[in-house]
Amino acid sequence: MTAKALEGIRVLDMTHVQSGPSATQLLAWLGADVVKLEAPSGDITRGQLRDLPDVDSLYFTMLNCNKRSITLNTKTERGKEILTELIRRSDVMVENFGPGAVDRMGFTWDRIKEINPRIVYASVKGFGEGPYTNFKAYEVVAQAMGGSMSTTGFEDGPPMATGAQIGDSGTGVHVVAGILAALYQRERTGRGQRVNVAMQHAVLNLCRVKLRDQQRLTHGPLAEYPNEDFGDEVPRSGNASGGGQPGWAVRCAPGGPNDYVYVIVQPVGWQPLSELIGRPELADDPDWATPQARLPKLNKMFQLIEEWSSTLPKWEVLERLNAHNIPCGPILSTKEIIEDRSLAANEMIVTVPHPERGEFVTVGSPLKLSDSPVEVTSSPLLGQHNEEVYVGELGLGDEELRLLESNGVI
Repeated sequence: MTAKALEGIRVLDMTHVQSGPSATQLLAWLGADVVKLEAPSGDITRGQLRDLPDVDSLYFTMLNCNKRSITLNTKTERGKEILTELIRRSDVMVENFGPGAVDRMGFTWDRIKEINPRIVYASVKGFGEGPYTNFKAYEVVAQAMGGSMSTTGFEDGPPMATGAQIGDSGTGVHVVAGILAALYQRERTGRGQRVNVAMQHAVLNLCRVKLRDQQRLTHGPLAEYPNEDFGDEVPRSGNASGGGQPGWAVRCAPGGPNDYVYVIVQPVGWQPLSELIGRPELADDPDWATPQARLPKLNKMFQLIEEWSSTLPKWEVLERLNAHNIPCGPILSTKEIIEDRSLAANEMIVTVPHPERGEFVTVGSPLKLSDSPVEVTSSPLLGQHNEEVYVGELGLGDEELRLLESNGVI
């Protein structure tokens, strides 16, 4: 068997909810030994949004695959001693507690690097240093303050959150990038380092094109947007891409909530598209023939396309557009995604056995490494690996393990 990319890397996972666990799950899929340290009561998401009584929720299971679980009360003196030993034996430590929480445990960055100079210590916070530092951060709060919500939705409607968890899981991907870079630099320096990623900052990084357009707006209206009026802020523009190639979601038959296809009109695609929609004369009409001519009437252009698409099912629209190499994609519902054979074939939708719920469906690893294949395994039960880690690896005796449990340390 080929060694996994991060085989031999031990991650002490002190994260909870989504932003941190999404990052450590990716590290586990890359082959790291991720030891999830939980309070004896467990990650709060084990019990949130349960679909089965007394069984770990899908919220938890889908963010904690391929990990081991240990419990530890880090507020006790013995708990602090054990945590010190866990830090000493780890390559990476990840946490997403509130600002200053780990410091108040007695584990400042100075103390942590004194225990283990080679450790990479990564933290997820809501915000960077400044007036927002101590604000409580949630997924949609990060979207609100990172530029996403003000630019999502329709012009005549309120700001909208995106269904993609760009505040939590989007931050997790950024954290992984920082950790991997720090591990790579450690190969040269022999030293670990601090990695900090704020949720607001990660969302902003994902919204950079809107900051691009904010600067373009100072030189006049944004022709690529379908909006008629522009103020001094980038407007919400519905499903418009706002990029160099205009796009829109057009309705299809029979008119259900997800009976849409997103269509992008490239210059080369206008001629075959005009034929498909039954308006071949528009290919040579000077009022329609060029991208510059079409930009002022994007709404009308997509209305003409929708008059054609609304008479056909979305999969037929997709087939006809693809036959002419016109960029497009059907709007897939969550039900369609979970039943999609191609996603299953690519191991992006996987069914995982679970010791208590039987099995669950989850998202597989989007990172495909030829020499480091991923097999998604179940999330751990609470404290499932206490004996394995504390006795088998830290060398505690069986009797002490029983005392630690009876005294509420684990």
